[in-house]
Amino acid sequence: MLAKDHNPFYDGHTVYDTMEMKLHSPDFLKIFELDLPEVDQPKIEAAVTDILEAVGEDPNREGLLNTPGRVARAYTELLSGYRTDPAKLINGAIFDVEYDDMVIVRDIEFSSLCEHHMLPFIGHAHVAYIPRGKVIGLSKIPRIVDMFARRLQVQERMTRQIANFLNEVLDAQGVAVVVEGKHMCSMMRGVQKHDSSMTTSAMLGAFRENERTRSEFMAHLGRGGISGTF
Repeated sequence: MLAKDHNPFYDGHTVYDTMEMKLHSPDFLKIFELDLPEVDQPKIEAAVTDILEAVGEDPNREGLLNTPGRVARAYTELLSGYRTDPAKLINGAIFDVEYDDMVIVRDIEFSSLCEHHMLPFIGHAHVAYIPRGKVIGLSKIPRIVDMFARRLQVQERMTRQIANFLNEVLDAQGVAVVVEGKHMCSMMRGVQKHDSSMTTSAMLGAFRENERTRSEFMAHLGRGGISGTF
């Protein structure tokens, strides 16, 4: 979060109010795809019924009778990230601190849906930032990961969105995100490689500009079995 004399959203309100205004601004919501309409469950139910008939199934048999409704409710949950209120998610949990060393939250479980086949990909995210006078509550970082995971995604974009969102909210000296994912679209179909995984990273600020800072972060992750150069 920028100081009031450098904050384009500041108009005489407190910094807290200014952050609320920023998180609810149309531009902010559009950039992070947080302004989508509510899920049309009846439309999903009709589409699932069509799919069942298209593959030769009987939507009226006992085991499938309630499947369209279940799928509609499942998609509402799995794609809830588009409809998250970022202000409610953060809930004012940004605090002034005199601390400028690295903060790392690692092994954050996530599940998402690949936008190419609408099949799941699952894994762990590792997030770090270097504060510039502000820190965010510990529980908020996994919720931010979920906000971007619970939508139709590609892992590369999800990684970048998590980093950009944290950077916008905290105005940190640097933000780093590494995501490891296993993709059902490659495990269950196509090449069918069950042990393959994908690692993506996004480095902003000090993590991009300073090799020593980046190496320190990767060293912390390496102690948990993650290796590589980003």
